[in-house]
Amino acid sequence: MNTIAQTAVHQSRGIERLVEGVATSDGAGVKLTRVLTGKLQRRLDPFLMLDAFGSDNPDDYIAGFPDHPHRGFETVTYMLAGRMRHRDSAGHEGLLQNGGVQWMIAGRGVIHSEIPEQENGVMEGFQLWLNLPAQNKMREPWYRDFPSEAIPEYVTPDGVTVRVIAGSSNGVAGAVTREITEPLYLDIHIPAGAGFSTAVPASHNAFIYVYRGAVQVGDTPVESHRMGILSNTPEADGVVIASTEDARLILVAGKPLNEAIVQYGPFVMNTPEEIQRALQDFGSGRFA
Repeated sequence: MNTIAQTAVHQSRGIERLVEGVATSDGAGVKLTRVLTGKLQRRLDPFLMLDAFGSDNPDDYIAGFPDHPHRGFETVTYMLAGRMRHRDSAGHEGLLQNGGVQWMIAGRGVIHSEIPEQENGVMEGFQLWLNLPAQNKMREPWYRDFPSEAIPEYVTPDGVTVRVIAGSSNGVAGAVTREITEPLYLDIHIPAGAGFSTAVPASHNAFIYVYRGAVQVGDTPVESHRMGILSNTPEADGVVIASTEDARLILVAGKPLNEAIVQYGPFVMNTPEEIQRALQDFGSGRFA
């Protein structure tokens, strides 16, 4: 793993607000926390949803997510621990394991399932929904698995470990890039007493989610299992994060589409008419 010096951030973004997720269940009863809900879609455009899941009780996850449809966006599943099998109607199949990422473009329509391949132990991770621009919503579906070893990593001189899932951080390019939404997705491990900084384009909406320990951004502490929405300060060229204890968090940023968002369950389009078409196409078996 390469040691990379951090680029100086002249003015850090601050925390605009803190968000506590909502406990819910999805699929066939998988228990999870919905951190980014529909109420935040406009503020955090181009991101539509963030679910955090984590349990060592098989009853919380064992039934998984049987066949269900999507249209109009991308799903990014990051598995911290556990084994999940993906199959979809476009003919893709893969096994998502510890530290791996599953990236799927639903595009014009796909039906997929995500079923645990374990009967005990911890299953933990995140699923992020990234919107597609109107011009790409009806593109062909796409899917790729990235095993843990395919996720670029670097360490700072202070011992901060950074996994670059998407975008670029301190000169290290991630596993995935997107031209229009330009997502940045980092998994950051900060040892006690260390700090981390990275550039974040002023054009992007951004947030952090702390899943171990606690961190501080400016004068604002962000506790475990809290999202911190980063302020859109025009003069800010990045973010500086510090911690007095061992902490782990994800940092997510993206360029807003500034397009209409019309969602009906697993379909996200730009108009109600497009939603009706999605329902008709799904009902008549015209998904991939």
